[in-house]
Amino acid sequence: MLSQTSPELPLRRIRVYSRRGCHLCEVLIEDLLPLIRSHLELEVRDIDTRPAWAENYGMRIPVVEYEGRAICEYTLDRDAIRSIIAALPGS
Repeated sequence: MLSQTSPELPLRRIRVYSRRGCHLCEVLIEDLLPLIRSHLELEVRDIDTRPAWAENYGMRIPVVEYEGRAICEYTLDRDAIRSIIAALPGS
């Protein structure tokens, strides 16, 4: 029996709003990467690169966002990330 492979679906994107030198941000990203590997693409946004981001997030970082919705702030919510991955097509 031949197995039929489907074309690779593009990875959905998860965002982390962060800033340089933020220890909490570094820890969150380090903990997030193994969870999302091969499931989601990570985009890190430095809030200091855009005034609107800096105004919106200020000291309230890191913030993890998926599909326009804040998932967690300051610390990683592993259960929320696992739920997102479980709901992805093909999971």
